[in-house]
Amino acid sequence: MRNDFVFIDEYMPGVRWDAKYATWDNFTGKPVNGYLANRIVGTRALCAALQSAREEAASHGFGLLLWDGYRPQRAVDSFLRWSEQPEDGRTKHRHYPNIDRSGMFENGYVAAKSGHSRGSTVDLTLYHLESGDLAAMGGDHDLMDSISHHGVEGIPRAAADNRRRLLSIMETCGFSSYACEWWHYTLKDEPYPDTYFDFPITQVSLG
Repeated sequence: MRNDFVFIDEYMPGVRWDAKYATWDNFTGKPVNGYLANRIVGTRALCAALQSAREEAASHGFGLLLWDGYRPQRAVDSFLRWSEQPEDGRTKHRHYPNIDRSGMFENGYVAAKSGHSRGSTVDLTLYHLESGDLAAMGGDHDLMDSISHHGVEGIPRAAADNRRRLLSIMETCGFSSYACEWWHYTLKDEPYPDTYFDFPITQVSLG
């Protein structure tokens, strides 16, 4: 692994994570190429900003749960191949109920070149520190639908408030949001804005 990339759980002991693309619980329905371990990796700059975000969230009674950070380019390439395969219906209802697979790219939910591959983008949500329960957000990770857009109408007030809270926390700590996905944030001063990495995520993450 490059010297500037670290395991986020080592940089931020005690952080919660669930690396969705290393599991069967994602829109492809199986572990994704390049995710060989359920660990989340990011640049040191990303981790420093996330630590500030964790402290800011804690001041409001919340913790951070991370779903994805650095994403190997080979994983993005596998998303493109998956989108071209015949529909089997296994994950459609949960993750893309109102579009077809190719529509993920057309509607901006998946990109052929992802900010995640630059190492300073993160997918995350909030949880209540007191109970450990996830905060209501009006939709789950990778729900590729207009209901996931920032500012959408029609979700419960508590969920809308939690989205705004997460947005405020992340913007205060140096992140920019993505309009189509309430969970997706990129470090404004990312160290590698033009580089897309492709080393796999393993337990030792040798690049």
